[in-house]
Amino acid sequence: MKHDWIYLASQSPRRRQLLEQIGVRHELLLPQAHEDAEALEAEVEGELPADYCERVTRAKLQAARARLAALKRESAPILCSDTTVALGRQILGKPRDAAHAIETLGALSGRTHRVITAVAVASGRREWLAVNVSRVHFAAIPAAEIERYVAGGEPFGKAGAYAIQSGIAAWISRIDGSYSGIMGLPLYETAQLLRRAGVNC
Repeated sequence: MKHDWIYLASQSPRRRQLLEQIGVRHELLLPQAHEDAEALEAEVEGELPADYCERVTRAKLQAARARLAALKRESAPILCSDTTVALGRQILGKPRDAAHAIETLGALSGRTHRVITAVAVASGRREWLAVNVSRVHFAAIPAAEIERYVAGGEPFGKAGAYAIQSGIAAWISRIDGSYSGIMGLPLYETAQLLRRAGVNC
């Protein structure tokens, strides 16, 4: 069955922008007031970053499927995604406050870390999932630059306390992988999954 639009179960404006970049029409399918979306991202002690990212993405997809059924809206494929920043086995989530953001960026400074983004698509009873892993290397970032970046508010709501498309890019010496995956939605893998679900892209 062919589809000319999808549901995007994500509050990220970057994911909307990336879908628009490849010409995928979409409507938002966001958590309702009674849903605890943050609980889906709770970490499990000892869980590896890639396993965490895949589990959270599958949980988001199941929640979105239940949401669509409850709302009785028109049927269409659903897309969910999760981005996890990992330094070794450590998951660097969204910063709690400015001090946490400064600590996170200090840990990333001068080192290479992984950005793991999982994307899942559901259509009817079928589901597909793909995982992209990219590596990002930061040059040594002066403490004053970290503090200035955090003061601008950019780190909040972002895994790893940064956005690659922001001013922090001036300190990224190289990436190995998918720029769009680091932004939050790997377009190559996303397009492959959507085509499997019958979506034109």
